[in-house]
Amino acid sequence: MLGIVTAGVAPGLALLSYFYLKDQYGSEPLPMVFKTFLLGLLLVFPLMFIQYVFQAEGIFRGDFLNAFVSVSLLEEFFKWFVLFYAVFQHVAFDEPYDGIVYGASVSLGFATGENILYLVGNGLEYAIGRALLPVSSHALFGVIMGYYLGKSKFTGQAKKKWIMLSLMMPIVLHGVYDYILLTLEDWFVLMVPFMVFLWWLGLRKVKMARILSARHFQKQYPV
Repeated sequence: MLGIVTAGVAPGLALLSYFYLKDQYGSEPLPMVFKTFLLGLLLVFPLMFIQYVFQAEGIFRGDFLNAFVSVSLLEEFFKWFVLFYAVFQHVAFDEPYDGIVYGASVSLGFATGENILYLVGNGLEYAIGRALLPVSSHALFGVIMGYYLGKSKFTGQAKKKWIMLSLMMPIVLHGVYDYILLTLEDWFVLMVPFMVFLWWLGLRKVKMARILSARHFQKQYPV
């Protein structure tokens, strides 16, 4: 059991550490990052119950509705809700890159809870595949969500636009991810290029957030 828990937690903590250490203007307070991670983890239980009810009652029939509504919309909305109402206005969120850290944190908390439950039910042999696909994809959905929230908070224009994108972009990307898994027998053929694209997009947002943070601090503390 200890091995399963370790294998379930390790990928999420490793990815979170990576994005956390990329913060070039002062690391976020660990208690706040841990709180966000824990909130994401706790989301797993009510969302699994809701998804079970949807499935049992046949509310969203068909692969498209299942992928884009029952899974993607539900999960990304509640992760976004946690970020927007528990983190967005917090004093610790004081630069654009912080959105990346907290977005990754809430998503990886969720992915870690989901990962542990999956490994408990299905076995340790799935640990590597889970780390490469569900855990890393959740991290990147969170990075993209956090990037747009950070841009909204620290950009003078089009704040509503960036807030909307912070929700819609992860929903669309997550929906595509699940739709590939649900509809294709040889899903691996499309999943590899999709994950390459997702990593490219996520790392590009990390780079852009670092640039926005640099500009933010130049304005705050001009030489």
